[in-house]
Amino acid sequence: MIPSIGNERVTMFEDVLAEVPNYKTYCTVDDLDASSEELARKYPQKVKLFRIGGSRRGEDIRALKIGGGKKTALLFGFPHPDEPVGSMMLEYLSWRLCEDKTLDKLDYTWYIVKCADPDGTRLNEGWFKGPFTPLNLALNDYYPPFHQSIEWTFPVKYKTLVWDKPMPETRALMRIIGEIKPRFMGSLHNSGFGGVYYFVTSACKPLYERFYDLVNKQGLPLHLGEPELPFMTKLAPAIFKADPISSYYDYLSKHTGEDPARAIKTGASSDEYAQKVAGTFTLTCETPFFTDPRIGDGSKSNVPRQDALLEGARILEDCYQFMKKEYSAVEMSARFRKERRTFIDRVDSSLNDLRTQIQAQRDWARTESRLDERATVAEKFDSCVLQQLNAMAHLGWFHRCVKGTNNKKVERAVLARVKELNRMVERQLTYKVIPIRTLVRTQLGSVLLAAEYVQKKSG
Repeated sequence: MIPSIGNERVTMFEDVLAEVPNYKTYCTVDDLDASSEELARKYPQKVKLFRIGGSRRGEDIRALKIGGGKKTALLFGFPHPDEPVGSMMLEYLSWRLCEDKTLDKLDYTWYIVKCADPDGTRLNEGWFKGPFTPLNLALNDYYPPFHQSIEWTFPVKYKTLVWDKPMPETRALMRIIGEIKPRFMGSLHNSGFGGVYYFVTSACKPLYERFYDLVNKQGLPLHLGEPELPFMTKLAPAIFKADPISSYYDYLSKHTGEDPARAIKTGASSDEYAQKVAGTFTLTCETPFFTDPRIGDGSKSNVPRQDALLEGARILEDCYQFMKKEYSAVEMSARFRKERRTFIDRVDSSLNDLRTQIQAQRDWARTESRLDERATVAEKFDSCVLQQLNAMAHLGWFHRCVKGTNNKKVERAVLARVKELNRMVERQLTYKVIPIRTLVRTQLGSVLLAAEYVQKKSG
């Protein structure tokens, strides 16, 4: 069912959203650092810029402290290094907090980390200035393996899963979470293709209609396709509970028959950690770079949902088998190239993750009785089309691994496969590139609504 759009207004935030600049490109790490330094120089009475830790390659990770409200809020960008929307939102918000008093009514002290992963972000800057196309994104993207992801390496212990190796960047976030005990936190993710959807640490019914109204005002669809993972708790259409890593563990245990810890190889998320340490309410607003109207279509399609899910698994299986075959021809020579270590780790992780994902999805699709009903148009589109974009991403990382390593045959084969998938996808899509300003408005409006909700709830 497609949710109705409420009549709630964004009230005091409307002017703040209206004045978001018409950004044409994304900021680099250096751009963000220079802007933060300028802000601290210009408003020394309002702003403190300080180091919270360092990256694996020795770059400082810094936070802005702005304001002096009674409650604390932590917002951080680049929880994954190919997700720049949140950094643009923080770039705008940090200046807005200093230049007018509209947001003082929220009574927060804001801690803003524009870039939590400078090393990984620099590996994505090849597409930050455009062109913004699925092919350019696939060929220049970098998304770390889960065990090297800042967002997924917080400490956890559950059954056979023990993770006690947080990344240096993760430790920086752990440090500031422990020190300021945020009442509200925004982990600023964005997706690649689809519609807008949300994760929250607990049910927050007063926000649902307001989120829908905000998304509608920006001319964007909600993401009514499949959830990121089948076990996720749906609170309302396009709004999910941020389930702990134990839920993923139990899902894999049920549908793979293997020890889940062997496949997961990672830890908890930032929201799970902050909730445990400080009782924090965390919002994640996933905004896509590209969209197609079918992702918001809740009407019934002509195929059972089970068949659509199995087709999605087939698409990933084709990608997995191709990568496995081609990688076996170059793996030994690639491992001698230390400069490619990052992308070798990425390909190793892809092969592990795809194998586990395919196995679990097939078992789930075949054993869940409710999946014999017809898929919605959005669910079919997600499984049968967007999975091809997912496959393109994995192959793009593989291409970056072998590019320029004298493995010309494999390099050409991988590039040809990426371009073939891109042609197939382009024929099936009626997509548009979403303006950066629209994405910033959507994410910022969601953050401000959630911050207001937390303020009123906690008194």
